[in-house]
Amino acid sequence: MIKVVVTGSDGQLGKTFAEVVSGLDFISFDFKKSKELDIADGDRLQDTFENEHYDFCINCAAYTNVEQAEKYPDLAYQVNAKGVKNLAEVCKKHHTTLIHISTDYVFDGKKDSGYTVEDKTNPINVYGKSKLAGEKFIQQIQPNHYIIRTSWLYSKKYGHNFYRTILNKALAGEDLYVTDAQTGCPTNAESLAKFILNEIVLEEKPFGTYHFTDGKPMTWHDFAEQILKENGLTDKVNLVLDSNYRTLAKRPNNSVLL
Repeated sequence: MIKVVVTGSDGQLGKTFAEVVSGLDFISFDFKKSKELDIADGDRLQDTFENEHYDFCINCAAYTNVEQAEKYPDLAYQVNAKGVKNLAEVCKKHHTTLIHISTDYVFDGKKDSGYTVEDKTNPINVYGKSKLAGEKFIQQIQPNHYIIRTSWLYSKKYGHNFYRTILNKALAGEDLYVTDAQTGCPTNAESLAKFILNEIVLEEKPFGTYHFTDGKPMTWHDFAEQILKENGLTDKVNLVLDSNYRTLAKRPNNSVLL
């Protein structure tokens, strides 16, 4: 029996995992909500891993509010760097393979083509910097690891994400103002969960860093159009190109992952 612990299981990816693995009898999943298991609490982590041996730890816990990270960088680093460091240390001590979810925002977006795992990282906002710090801690501490960078993650069922925001506003009849200033690859949480389960946990690819997305580059405006089309709302909502789009955090213009 393969035993897996999932941290941050109250987020959209964690909830998706619970749905994807439901009914499997050859693998045991222990889903830990962020309130139950704060990865920034090293002592709590140690106790958890002392009480149960896990073959894999899938870390879905993260501080993901890109805008708020600029205002409260300490909070972002507390989870995305210190918490990940704690997790790497405890996984190494207890011989648990660490699977960590990272982001396209570790890149600066200046490249004309998509980014590969060999490309140099250079984050331009606090969120990206904190996530890169977490990656580096893992690489330094726990050799048995997988770092999986993904982009524009969304779930149609769970969490606060672009897909659900656009759909809810469209259903309410609101006009939508969406930028085309950034290009990336929207990724369904279900696709990512199945990739991790089938190709990492079950097949055990070589340790290292991987990029995973649903593969189709588009702008946020393109993605909004796709969402409206999928839900039959193209004739009912006014989708406007927002040329004055401004955010507190800098965003990479191109964060396509290859």
